[in-house]
Amino acid sequence: MKLLVIGHAVLDFIKSDDEHRKSAGGIFYTISALNRLKTNDDEIYLCSQFDDETYSYFKPEFEKVNNKFLEKVEIIPRVHLNLQQGSERHESYENITNNLSINSLDFSSFNGILINMITGFDITLEQLKYIRNNYSGSIYIDIHTLSRGLNEDYRREFRLIPDFEGWAKSLDIIQVNQNELYTLSHLKNESEIVDQIFEFGVKVLCVTKGELGARVYYKNRNEISSYFITARKIDKPNIIGCGDVFGASFFYSYIRSKNAMDSLSKAVATAEQFVENKFL
Repeated sequence: MKLLVIGHAVLDFIKSDDEHRKSAGGIFYTISALNRLKTNDDEIYLCSQFDDETYSYFKPEFEKVNNKFLEKVEIIPRVHLNLQQGSERHESYENITNNLSINSLDFSSFNGILINMITGFDITLEQLKYIRNNYSGSIYIDIHTLSRGLNEDYRREFRLIPDFEGWAKSLDIIQVNQNELYTLSHLKNESEIVDQIFEFGVKVLCVTKGELGARVYYKNRNEISSYFITARKIDKPNIIGCGDVFGASFFYSYIRSKNAMDSLSKAVATAEQFVENKFL
């Protein structure tokens, strides 16, 4: 199986009550998870960027995949994450790079494409439409920071995603967390948003709900069904990268099985192992 992963690599500066640390972030978590899930018959291709100053943080995982589409740039983005107990994290960015280059890719050779909008500028809507026009397989997107606008001080705040209908019409599977869900539509009710998204042609929607668990919506005999899994209670969870690991696991399982319920079960189990520091 050949899978393509698209998304920015970023250097994280993480601040919380307990720690201050610097680490590889962004698409690093997606690649790290897929490296542990893949079999000998799988090949992962990475479309991303790196710089000389920080590549040592990413090298152990990036060199386990096919990185022929990995582009060298002067500097990759830096993300400052301020973690606050019981609330959405605060984010600010430095050195947001240009959109990733996708024109040289032969999309038809892949069994699935995962796009993780790490910075929200990873690809444009026009680039997504280009991928869709040249690829008939499953496209998975983690909405991630596409849900956040960019203030003058480079802080990221939730906003209604411009022309989300255009994005949705080129996608098969969408992943959001509970807050990101409400950036997809002006509607205020989860079930109404879900109905609207499926009207755009989306086949599967994953909604992660933090310590509560996760729900997947999918079509079952032309009706929208859903399946919810309650998360285990975990003390002092390691949450940075959890959504990326969840998405990598769901994507990998779904491309293989096309079973939304089984893929959700595996994704939640993998995410639980991650937050317990037992997976990566």
